[in-house]
Amino acid sequence: MRNALLCPVCAIVAMLSFCASAQAEVLEASDSHFVLRHEATDSRRPDELWARLIEPAAWWHPEHTYSGDAANLSLDPVAGGLWLERWAGGSIAHGVVILVQDGVLLRMNAPFGPLQETGAYTVWTITISADGDGSRVVFDEVATGHPGAGLDELAAAVDFVKTEAIGRLVSK
Repeated sequence: MRNALLCPVCAIVAMLSFCASAQAEVLEASDSHFVLRHEATDSRRPDELWARLIEPAAWWHPEHTYSGDAANLSLDPVAGGLWLERWAGGSIAHGVVILVQDGVLLRMNAPFGPLQETGAYTVWTITISADGDGSRVVFDEVATGHPGAGLDELAAAVDFVKTEAIGRLVSK
């Protein structure tokens, strides 16, 4: 990912512009693992938010792609399907779908960006539930790597990217 590690000022600005009903947190972090949780609410019904979720080109930030263009992203929401990015001269599988409950849950083995090169096993679970007239979406992410992987150092950057992602998912 081209700009996975952004300046602290950018992180503060992004957090201040993030919707007030959202929460993001690094729950645990060590050299060989981290656990993240992000939650947000949205005025869309769960089925509408699900439809948006499975079209990452519509909401994923282009700065967090290899090609620089989120339009190159696709997601096949079936077990074995890919969160895929294709561009002229290249492609990358960002994640492999391992569990789908349509409209409710999407789970992927998803070592995005620098996590891939560390060899980390990363499970990203996204759940959507009804919340009043709208929806609640939760991103849970657990990454595990070998001793010396430096995942504690990557946790903040991944947290930033996923905080931004959930904010973009529930915006517009």
